[in-house]
Amino acid sequence: MIKRRLNVLLIEDHFIEIMKFKKTVSFAEIQHSITEAKDGAEAFKILEDKSRMPDLILLDLNMPKMSGVEFLSILKNSEELRHIPTVILTTSDNQKDLEECYRLGISGYILKPLKYKDYATKIEAVLNYWSLNELKKY
Repeated sequence: MIKRRLNVLLIEDHFIEIMKFKKTVSFAEIQHSITEAKDGAEAFKILEDKSRMPDLILLDLNMPKMSGVEFLSILKNSEELRHIPTVILTTSDNQKDLEECYRLGISGYILKPLKYKDYATKIEAVLNYWSLNELKKY
């Protein structure tokens, strides 16, 4: 089974969550390329560079300046960006958030577990799944 190295855009404002994600990825079988954005505005600046287009976006919902739902709404209304698989990575188990995100076109909704081992298992599964998919290239 051939897995591909992913360019991942992680949109997360909490330092500890970023470090946890990086730690998990560092143990992965494939060393994926990670770009970080602390909020939606920073993420859109990154997305302006078409040469660095991500294969996958991991998006927290609770962020300053622009919520994850606001970011997602803009992203999925963009002809150039809507195709990018976007997986919500959040602590919010609010059913309204879940329904709104799927309505907007997310590719998955992952609740961040409290235990690191459970978190790492979920992140590894997401990255493994998307590294096996045929993704649009530019």
